[in-house]
Amino acid sequence: MRSIWILNHYAGPPEITGAIRHYKFAENLIAKGYKVKVFAASSRHDAKENLIQDQSKYLLNVFDGIPFVFIRVRSYFGNSKARVLNMIEYAVRLLSVSRAFDTEKPDLIYASSVHPFTWLAGYGLAKRYKAKFIAETRDLWPETLVAMGQISKNGITAMLMYWIEKFVYKNADKLVFTFPGGKDYVESIGIDASRVRYINNGVDLKEFNINKECHVLNDSHLDDDDTFRITYTGSMGKANALNFLVESAKIIQDKGIKDIRFILFGEGYQKDELEQYVMLNGINNVFFKSSVGKKNIPYILSKSSLNVFTGQNINLYKYGLSPNKLFEYLASGKPTLSNIECGYDILKQYDCGITVKGGSAEALAEGILKFYNMPSEEYDAYCKNALKAAQDFDFEVLTQRLEQVILED
Repeated sequence: MRSIWILNHYAGPPEITGAIRHYKFAENLIAKGYKVKVFAASSRHDAKENLIQDQSKYLLNVFDGIPFVFIRVRSYFGNSKARVLNMIEYAVRLLSVSRAFDTEKPDLIYASSVHPFTWLAGYGLAKRYKAKFIAETRDLWPETLVAMGQISKNGITAMLMYWIEKFVYKNADKLVFTFPGGKDYVESIGIDASRVRYINNGVDLKEFNINKECHVLNDSHLDDDDTFRITYTGSMGKANALNFLVESAKIIQDKGIKDIRFILFGEGYQKDELEQYVMLNGINNVFFKSSVGKKNIPYILSKSSLNVFTGQNINLYKYGLSPNKLFEYLASGKPTLSNIECGYDILKQYDCGITVKGGSAEALAEGILKFYNMPSEEYDAYCKNALKAAQDFDFEVLTQRLEQVILED
């Protein structure tokens, strides 16, 4: 089991994407003697950049010894029909582009969602090459889309995706879930869960700490040690529900508290709307920053007083969470505040943060003020627990777990 093809629509090296899970897996597996190739799409998620500007079918680049095959697909921005077509193009063209590498046939196809079309392509490739097939679930599609009201549970799109999901779950050799309740979900849809394994997202601690020291970002708001700094990094779309965070900022401002700052790094199709809300409501403690390079994130988080992530209040999170930013937050050694009520709560498990009631700006404000007013001894305990938790989600540890799954019968 030495040749592995990883299929992930959004994969790439740290310099072009935040989705580095499979880059790190590939890096560590190659160090163990495996031959790994990653197949991704040429477009960048939530950005207008496309790595292929001509009619080339694919682009082969090698980053730090890791071969990436970028398949030409159309660009898109936001959740539109163009995004769906982009997904279909990736899966369909993957089947043809992969023939260019027939001389290096894989022993294992590792197909990762977010969308289920990647699974179908992975299943097809596994059959073609008589390879082992592992399907990885990072998000429950269509269940997430249904829960967020983006598609109807009984609509044609959802029914098709549910069919694909069940087909793949029944036919994959192993099922890897990035959230701990994967087995619960598989059992809930009437499928044998004995092939389910759990490997969450993570962080490269060695790299994180090097970048924290070497990639300093000078920013007057981050560097103001006389303020309590609430930091968010990542996408700014509907799923991130940052409206609750900016509304909590207004609540705190209205209480007359002047030394709390909200510093939000990132881009997304709802950023303009959020900035307008802040301006129209005279909120002067929120500061929007542009997206920054992955290497700048460790320093940014190290200057934070409290890291925060938000999301919609939906029942689906009973299966647990796996946001990439959470593990960077843990590695920063600062506490985390979340408003995503979930099962298998990592913040509660490690006592490294607090989860407040979902769907409430008031609850978020209360959580922020709890940390703001917290005695230093209690605050420091949260910080130490965050660092301990990060060790369990270091990519070296996660790759060891993945190798165990790869080697299973």
